Amino acid sequence: MLDPRFRSFTALALALASFLAVSACKKSVPANVAATVNGRALTNADLDKQFKRQFPNQPDGVSQDQVQFQKLELLRAMIDEEILLQRAEKLSLIATEAEVDSKFNEIRAPYTQEEFQRQLDARQMTVEELKAQLRRDLSVEKLMNKEIISQINISDKDVTDFYNGNKAAFNYPENNYHVAQIVVTPQPDPNVRNLKRDKAQNEDQARKKIQAIEARIRQGEDFSAVAQNFSEDPSSAPNGGDMGYVPESALEKADPETRKAILTLLPGQVSAPIRTPVGYRLLKMVSREPAGQRDLNDPRVQQNIRETLRNRKEQLLRNAYVDACRNESQVINQLAKTIAPGFDKS
Repeated sequence: MLDPRFRSFTALALALASFLAVSACKKSVPANVAATVNGRALTNADLDKQFKRQFPNQPDGVSQDQVQFQKLELLRAMIDEEILLQRAEKLSLIATEAEVDSKFNEIRAPYTQEEFQRQLDARQMTVEELKAQLRRDLSVEKLMNKEIISQINISDKDVTDFYNGNKAAFNYPENNYHVAQIVVTPQPDPNVRNLKRDKAQNEDQARKKIQAIEARIRQGEDFSAVAQNFSEDPSSAPNGGDMGYVPESALEKADPETRKAILTLLPGQVSAPIRTPVGYRLLKMVSREPAGQRDLNDPRVQQNIRETLRNRKEQLLRNAYVDACRNESQVINQLAKTIAPGFDKS
């Protein structure tokens, strides 16, 4: 028979456990935490700092709801970055000090000390914060190279099948220009979905953003990657800014500066920022194609098809990989819980 003293102890223990469970449930998350990823906190201070960098000048009349929406979008990007960083950490792919210093020196090289400090001030960053961001970016890049890009293989059969299925696309009745673009607009638009969820909100932000993007390109960053991360054109950003082939006759409808750039750029060249009626754009001339049918054995055709297939595959795999990593992570978006009625009850 169970000792009464033991029964009393057991009942007391169960009551205490029940009390502690209820207390833990009611215990609020620390006020400085915006979200946690596998128990690692993303603080409101970090979120606010990123928010001020991306939206330094809010337009007049912006509502609190709009600010909260922007913060939610930004926090989602921060959560995804943290998920990938933890994955890179698990696979021992965190960028080394030497890699960070090398990238930092590459970025700093074109500027004098005063000019470089002005660049930092414009981005509201210190040298230490820039290096920390470079470490995150390089670590995610190493992860993507290992897990995604190294796995992509475009076979000769893939190229042949694409050509045979799209042969008419390689018959040019007129001169064509293979163009890529990066677009920045001053109008707030919640539908913009680049990888960084980065959107200019007004004219001043748009101008500064396109200048910062141009600096990245001039410093040697890949045009396609920058377009995926920052371009605000929903149709071309997911494809690295690729607009495909633009026939010469279509240029009659383009604004004069865009038309001039396309007609004068040589393959591989990138334009200066162009002010268009809707915003700003950078154009990259991928290739210039005179009229006529292109055969499959044309090296330019082969290269174009391989790049197209590789970009499509890379974008698909990147999105799927991020989703898979997110599914395996424990994420608590505390900001979302405090905004959505009925969910901040624990």
